[in-house]
Amino acid sequence: MSAGVGVNLENLWIRFGDFVAVRDANVNINGGDFFSFLGPSGCGKTTILRAVSGFLEPSEGNVLIGGNNMKGIGPNKRPTALIFQNLALFPLMKVWENITFSMEIKGASAKERRKRADELLDMIALTGQGDKLPAELSGGQKQRVAIARALCAEPDVLLLDEPLSALDLKLRQHMRSELREIQKRVGITFIYITHDQGEALTMSDNVAVMRAGVIDQIGDGKTIYNDPSTAFAASFVGENNVFRGTVKKVIGNEVMINTNRSGDLMARISSNNVGKMKEGDDAMLFIRPEAFSLAPLGTQGDHFVTAEVHKEEFEGNVFNIFMEGEGGKEMKVSLPNLGQSFESHRGEPMTLEYDVHNAVALPAGVLATE
Repeated sequence: MSAGVGVNLENLWIRFGDFVAVRDANVNINGGDFFSFLGPSGCGKTTILRAVSGFLEPSEGNVLIGGNNMKGIGPNKRPTALIFQNLALFPLMKVWENITFSMEIKGASAKERRKRADELLDMIALTGQGDKLPAELSGGQKQRVAIARALCAEPDVLLLDEPLSALDLKLRQHMRSELREIQKRVGITFIYITHDQGEALTMSDNVAVMRAGVIDQIGDGKTIYNDPSTAFAASFVGENNVFRGTVKKVIGNEVMINTNRSGDLMARISSNNVGKMKEGDDAMLFIRPEAFSLAPLGTQGDHFVTAEVHKEEFEGNVFNIFMEGEGGKEMKVSLPNLGQSFESHRGEPMTLEYDVHNAVALPAGVLATE
């Protein structure tokens, strides 16, 4: 099986009449990477996947696989295999026959096919399950059979369109690590489509965050989570508290923002926006729930926030405290359970502290919830 084939999207535009589904996408996917496109429904993720697989011709721009331009090359001639949400296993064929269907089409003998099926069943940890029918397998096992069937076609690039969405939460979480392990074992390029940030962050080498046909940011999971480039990326990936305001002063790569409700607060400017924010600009400051800690009530300063407690939720390992936020939206704080007691503080003020490095300032923009 070939490994390490890269995929490049160059100035990719996809239009349906007047509607722009993908706008000027430029993406370089390294060979052998697990790469995810992450975004809400209707943002253009699946459209990009269909352009890579050949089921859709770009309106403008190019798709390159292994450095070769795919213009005019149909899906059956491309070095890709696609796994859909609904798996589409043949119900009356045994598992091993399902897996090696691509070999049967090419005229391989039953003996060759069975040998290859057994190798792939070993790889997906379903040794000895080849004679079962798909109906006798669990959801997660069917998922692995669909992957084995795609790998049997020996693609350079495996395309996966939300393949875990039909599974329950526990199984989805289990399959994340399974998929990542399989990808590492076979070493081929995986391109994965999901709206589930947990999937994208845990499995991927790199992630492209998409919004309304536009790629907002590309980076590894830690970068996207800790150093978002846009207000949309900051609010879509993980939970975040937003403070709106205007830039009061810029000091190197840090900025003081005069916020609507909490006075002057300091934050670091996200890496992609250093040098782009100036006094008087509309800005947003993001602080994640886990970045806050308790401070003595009434402490003031440029990294303290005081607000009234609305409600609390005990989750076992953390206390989630919901407080008065900006513009009617609640502010969420997650404090570790260290054996302390939070008897009802409802209606009382509480002061929180944060490390300026853990607060990110960005130019004002569209939030994921708007």
